[in-house]
Amino acid sequence: MTSAQTQRSQRVHKIRILHDLRCPMKDGTELATDVYLPVGAGPFPTIVTRTPYDKYGEGTVDRWIFRAQQGYAVVAQDVRGRYESPGDFYPMVNEVSDGNDCIDWVARQPWCNGKIGMTGGSYTGLTQWQAAQGHAGIACAVPQVAYSNVYHNWVYTGGAFQLAFNTSWGIAAGARGHQRQYMWLPEEIGQPALFRHLPLITMDEAAGRSIPHWRDWIEHPSYDDYWRGMSPIEEHYADVEMPAYHMGGWFDVFLQGGLNNFMGMTRHGRTERARRSQKMIVGPWIHNLGMKGTSTRTGDVDFGEACLIDLDLEQTRWYDYWLKGIDNGIMDEPRVKLFVMGSNRWREADEWPLPDTQYTPYYLHSGGRANSLFGDGSLSTVPPEEESADEYVYDPEHPVVTIGGSTCCSEATVAASLGPKDQRPNEYRADVLVYTTAPLARDVEVTGPVRAVLYAASSARDTDFTAKLVDVHPGGYAMNVAQGIQRARYRDSWERPALLEPGRVYEYTIDLWSTSNCFRRGHRIRLEIASSNFPQFDRNPNTGNPFGMDTELVTAKQTVLHDRERPSHVLLPVIP
Repeated sequence: MTSAQTQRSQRVHKIRILHDLRCPMKDGTELATDVYLPVGAGPFPTIVTRTPYDKYGEGTVDRWIFRAQQGYAVVAQDVRGRYESPGDFYPMVNEVSDGNDCIDWVARQPWCNGKIGMTGGSYTGLTQWQAAQGHAGIACAVPQVAYSNVYHNWVYTGGAFQLAFNTSWGIAAGARGHQRQYMWLPEEIGQPALFRHLPLITMDEAAGRSIPHWRDWIEHPSYDDYWRGMSPIEEHYADVEMPAYHMGGWFDVFLQGGLNNFMGMTRHGRTERARRSQKMIVGPWIHNLGMKGTSTRTGDVDFGEACLIDLDLEQTRWYDYWLKGIDNGIMDEPRVKLFVMGSNRWREADEWPLPDTQYTPYYLHSGGRANSLFGDGSLSTVPPEEESADEYVYDPEHPVVTIGGSTCCSEATVAASLGPKDQRPNEYRADVLVYTTAPLARDVEVTGPVRAVLYAASSARDTDFTAKLVDVHPGGYAMNVAQGIQRARYRDSWERPALLEPGRVYEYTIDLWSTSNCFRRGHRIRLEIASSNFPQFDRNPNTGNPFGMDTELVTAKQTVLHDRERPSHVLLPVIP
């Protein structure tokens, strides 16, 4: 590091804590708030966190003490209706107004010098963005593993319901404290029985709760005014002038939201200063590790010592620069820092996606049914000519089971399926089509957004298509790299669903979000196509009935075409 980079806040040894202050909201509700202060002459630059996870929870207090010892005042607040704060908790709907009121209150306190930053990850990442909408009083923020739109990259993805996450988080959040449900189905080890409950609309009752937001989530499966009423940040970048250091993980459930926020702020932030004051780091992490950077291993894979990074130090440098005016060089460094899996190294740039990206189609070729370990279909940059279609039957009673990927969060049953995992158990299935390149003659780095374009027909009025990008090692290990899903009724519009004409061929664009992976020489690139990824996503019952009301499940015959007129392919962002 340069001498500038080593400049940082020096720790002091004495602090004091103001417990359970009451921060007034416009409607008279007073939210429970703790304040951690250095002992000494103030006022101080201040860091705020607004959380539904207990402001005095295990593991959080140490962080607030650490920041106070660095010379910052720290404000930790329970959001409305959670833990010690009165009111009713309804996810996302109060955080703009309450966040604005909180920042105004902090700015009036005698211990605050007017320089206010924000911190936190996941939901507390959202509270940063919500507080910043239309509020110029936030000098900087560090949103970790945060999202951009509650509909598109939380509750639903590709029009499909994020079942595992919504069940574990959404039902847990129905209590004032975070009380989780553990319900087991013995004949399918590791699968909570609750995930299979039908109809989805009554799943909260099956879990012993009555939760208004659960019912509302199910009753609003399309992108409508209900979701817009939550002030998604991606529709309000022009109202935000907050410098932000975005931190995320390639296997995080909110990966795409964080990327969207970086791109949205650099392009549409309220001021030129805001647009130029965004930084981003993305590592090979799942949701919880995306707030730490302290482990070399994610899922099955050890990415080596190179992936370790002190994210606390990065935050300190960010706060020191923006809140204390310490010229530590952080704004002179490249704005984007990405960990390239496979080659296991960091890549730096000033833009995302990378400016020299070559978007390269890899086409599907005949014989994709997984009759053997490596599948029968091929994948290449050569466009198809006349080829026969591939078929499979999707039975929602026996869905393809989630193995690895980007779901969340900490339940033993779900955590076992986070991150990179061997996909071969699913590739044996007759309802998973597998397309694989020949062994690569050279390294191929894929860094950026990944899309699959699929020409397909179904016997159903509605169904799902999933796509998964896989790195096949020479020994056969098949590591998931990126994944996506598309609910058929939302193929053309998130606002106006349209059912299928059975047997008709439609074009589907499946968003696999983004990744950074070097497919090494001798490895192979693989694409899996299926119609389920359960329990990460709900099972499409194939009926075309109103969402969440079905107790009936029917099978669907799926046909995937790849010929000259209908060249199904995956579009990879190849870096020269």
